[in-house]
Amino acid sequence: MQLRYNFRLYPTPCQRQSLAQAFGCARVVFNDGLRARENARAAGVGFITDTVLSRNIITDAKTTESRSWLGEVSTVVLQQALGDLNTAYRNFFESITGKRTGPRVASPRFRSRKDTRQSIRFTRNAHAPSGRQRHGRIAENKRLVLPKIGQVEVRWSRELPSDPSSVTVTLDSAGRYFASFVVETSDNEKLPETDTEVGIDLGLASFAVLSDGKVIESQKFLRKSERRLRKANKALSRKEKGSKNRTKARLVLANAHAHVKDARRDFHHKASTTIIRENTMPLACRARVVYVEDLCVRGLARTRLAKSVHDAGWSSFVNMVEYKAKRYGRTFHKIGRFEPTSQKCSACGVTNGPKRLGVRSWTCTLCTTTHDRDLNAAQNILAAGRADRQNACGGEGSGHQFADGETSPSEARTHRGVA
Repeated sequence: MQLRYNFRLYPTPCQRQSLAQAFGCARVVFNDGLRARENARAAGVGFITDTVLSRNIITDAKTTESRSWLGEVSTVVLQQALGDLNTAYRNFFESITGKRTGPRVASPRFRSRKDTRQSIRFTRNAHAPSGRQRHGRIAENKRLVLPKIGQVEVRWSRELPSDPSSVTVTLDSAGRYFASFVVETSDNEKLPETDTEVGIDLGLASFAVLSDGKVIESQKFLRKSERRLRKANKALSRKEKGSKNRTKARLVLANAHAHVKDARRDFHHKASTTIIRENTMPLACRARVVYVEDLCVRGLARTRLAKSVHDAGWSSFVNMVEYKAKRYGRTFHKIGRFEPTSQKCSACGVTNGPKRLGVRSWTCTLCTTTHDRDLNAAQNILAAGRADRQNACGGEGSGHQFADGETSPSEARTHRGVA
């Protein structure tokens, strides 16, 4: 599987100027290609092929006076900019024809020089990371060698598992430079086997509650930084537009948001790694390992709890658990989002109806068992995941097995529309 490894870059002032020039040239090539295809569509001409577009926008444009400065940057950067345009068009066409799943993708838009995030990409033949040989070249002093830019200092926090196929240099809104390497990792990085399974219930009061009783507390990074963000926003609003002081104030605000984002990502990585390392399946049927609920985050983000939902970052966390499970030989599974995990008693299986968010504990009306709301939901998620696993391994029936070995009463009923 392919993974990205991100490292912080510290270019010199001259290298920053060269990077800014590369960012601008890539943006111009992208916009010229988009404009050419839009003009062709308006004129009723057929779709311009990639070869013709590359020749007109890059090769022939370098010979003109208005675009002669394109020759001052690496050609790989310009070609990759057109590659990004082709990818954007492909995603748009697949989205409108139904071949692409997920949300609808809009048509490509023009890039602006005022965008706070800029990026360029180099392929394998155009870069030489530290200690690796590329076409007879060896990088010195553990620096990243970029064509027509030079040797850029990199803060290497870990070794790359394999030779990267490409590197993307990014300037974020806070003025920081990063290098993102795409590397190929083996799928046989197995972890020691254990005999546990776990269901995870994500929430706001506690970030996650595991079916074995472990609780991961919510850090609320955005809530804790609201005062700092409010102060930075006020300072930015009082600066005159177009002034240098406004640029400085914008960077202060961007750094405050970057601090929150980085802290949340670090928390997600540590929590997901801990879960993956401690939970796996019995060898009898390796079909499920970690079970989570398929939450509709987009719908929850439209409620009065929107800020807390975004602050939790459930989707990012679940994605990390999923790809780490695949990488380390675990198995990941989502249960249906309409499963009544908060309404069902995990002891007897009776459904006690919906409950307000303020109800954190409740007593079952049938077996009189008192449940913690989140722990009960996590146990129900685990039971639902196990039922799916048994079906995948040739088990009989889809009912959940409870302590008494009987099927849930709510699932034994005849469903509407069944003869």
